[in-house]
Amino acid sequence: MELFPPMPLADWAPTKRTLHRFLQVVGKIRLESSPRRNHWWHVPFHLTGNGLTTRPMGQVDGNPVFTVDLDLVGHRLFARVIDGREASFSLPGHSVATFHQEVLTTLQGLGVHARIPHPYPYDLPDADRPFADDTEHDDYDPAAVTRYWRVLSQVGLLLEEFAGRYSGKTSPVHHFWHTLDIATTRFSGTPVRHPEEAGPLIREAYSREAVSFGFWFGDEAEGAEGTGDAAGPVREPAFYSYTAPEPPGLAEEPLPPGAEWLATAPGRHLALLRYDRARLAPDPRGAVLDFYEAAYQAGARGLGWDTAETACPGGGTDPYFRH
Repeated sequence: MELFPPMPLADWAPTKRTLHRFLQVVGKIRLESSPRRNHWWHVPFHLTGNGLTTRPMGQVDGNPVFTVDLDLVGHRLFARVIDGREASFSLPGHSVATFHQEVLTTLQGLGVHARIPHPYPYDLPDADRPFADDTEHDDYDPAAVTRYWRVLSQVGLLLEEFAGRYSGKTSPVHHFWHTLDIATTRFSGTPVRHPEEAGPLIREAYSREAVSFGFWFGDEAEGAEGTGDAAGPVREPAFYSYTAPEPPGLAEEPLPPGAEWLATAPGRHLALLRYDRARLAPDPRGAVLDFYEAAYQAGARGLGWDTAETACPGGGTDPYFRH
């Protein structure tokens, strides 16, 4: 199977819009029903052998332990509780409104009373429309959704390999439902103070110096479909990295051939390797890993990190390990 199959945004944009909102419905349940972790690590989805999972939730919200899994090969949502019971329904054929209702009804049938305190899309153009009223978004192309999951899986393992090269504090490789990207982040431990008006998302996510690495599927227009704080107007799939806070001169640092620095706001830049450039490279896997490494070195140097101290060749800290 091709490592990085073609994934033009135009080929699946209507399905992407629907799927994004489906994931936000389930993601907001995860946000409410999971024990809190620093940097919002309790919020994203994680990959499985056929889709995505919330991982076990409950207890903290008064519910039994439960899990929601999305099978993106068989195209069903599965809800499971700790006593072994499960229920499922098909993903195609739903609008966001009927999906939202079906999720809540399915969980309630298992004795799970899920709450979505703010049942609206997050950082999307229709953020003022409740999920329950969204009958507009109902496109679901199963082949496109499966291809999306396959790309996530391929990129996810590359990110796992790259994450293993750093022995400091590192996030899991996880899939964010608000921006529809997959990422891992390295932290130095140095605190960063943000003003209250920066908002809870920024204050928690970037409370320590960080260099982040990821991939997203592209957005149709500037400011649309959850481009997020770092992404900016990227209308095609791309690998990315950013450093927070951004050190002076970051965008003058060298990147591998084919990669570029993209200004997303005054004083903020994104290291970018467009998906098609990577997948058409002689060694696509190596091109992505080299890109991430160059972006890391640029950000870490600028922040004054000791990169030799935290280097973890081959994913191990054992000095006698040979990879």
